[in-house]
Amino acid sequence: MTRSPGHKTGATGRPHFELSDRQRLDWLRLIRSENVGPATFRDLLNHFGSAAAALDALPELAKRGGAAARISVATWDDAEREMEAANLAGARFAGLGESDYPPLLRRMDQPPPLVCLKGDAGIAANKPIAIVGSRNASISGMKLASRFATELGQSGCTIVSGLARGIDATAHEAALATGTVAVFAGGADHAFPPENRELAKRIAAEGGLIVSEMPMGWRPRGKDFPRRNRIISGLSLGVLVVEAARRSGSLITARLANEAGRQVFAIPGSPLDPRADGTNHLIKQGAALVTSHEDILEAISALDSRNSLFSASEESDAYAEETVQPAGRADADEAVRARIIASLGPSPVEVDDIVRFADATTAQVQLVLIELDLAGELERHGGNRVSISR
Repeated sequence: MTRSPGHKTGATGRPHFELSDRQRLDWLRLIRSENVGPATFRDLLNHFGSAAAALDALPELAKRGGAAARISVATWDDAEREMEAANLAGARFAGLGESDYPPLLRRMDQPPPLVCLKGDAGIAANKPIAIVGSRNASISGMKLASRFATELGQSGCTIVSGLARGIDATAHEAALATGTVAVFAGGADHAFPPENRELAKRIAAEGGLIVSEMPMGWRPRGKDFPRRNRIISGLSLGVLVVEAARRSGSLITARLANEAGRQVFAIPGSPLDPRADGTNHLIKQGAALVTSHEDILEAISALDSRNSLFSASEESDAYAEETVQPAGRADADEAVRARIIASLGPSPVEVDDIVRFADATTAQVQLVLIELDLAGELERHGGNRVSISR
């Protein structure tokens, strides 16, 4: 049965937005279309009022941005096939603003508009703490990961990690009884690495949660793992790094957590062990040195369900709710477009500065940035900054 869109009241008593089946398919088509990332998706909804209207406009927008060829727009059949694949896998898609969407994830910079979930979405609100570290972990490192995951879980925390070998898998195993979230670099039906597929099945079956922003059936590539790490940090109140080399994905996760205003914890190690080089470096850079789970609980004691991190922001609710009429929609003539483009360069600049420099409205700047982004000419950065990619 098709659900009607609108606001409904969740278990907390706070209204939440619910997409209709048609809207969910339109959102899926839009985010799967070429050159549409989270920021562009948001701007398209803000400018056109709905995903359906944005989809109709994509080819012309990309052409105006300078695309050499017609961009690929996900079809209705594509979206229905992916939705069916998710249903067959026991998964579902949650949109930003809906009750199942992880509450902390909505607070990150440029949150994914849709995430695929398999399992109990409610555990993402139970003081989530990420535990990450080396794939080539030492015995003592795995013992520490298991101990921290067990004790934090018994203290009411949900353990978040990336299902990788070593520290990640150890943390998941230890937290199966209390609740754990596995973030996939591939589709929600494609656990990686292969040896952890049984662990992934147990997580979904035993009260845990699998999260992915990638298409169903997607096999992860090297560049997909930083995206996974971004989701890990966004889901969590804090990130504990158990073991890590100086150049590792775990330190990327820690950096992203720090940029998102989340806490970073590190266990110190021997300066003779390269697997401790990254954690020792984090501590020197200001990460909290921890030797017991009580250190983490004390640090997050004020960050409970009453904290603003867990509450919906006006921005994310507006993003989720498709408006009947587009707000602030405006075209940009050639003179305005030229001034906006002239304000861009290889160094990131804030969008508000472009508005002032180009003497344009926010809606006009938003429109030109959408065009450039769809044409592959724009780079998005944190803090609402952009640069030209040419």
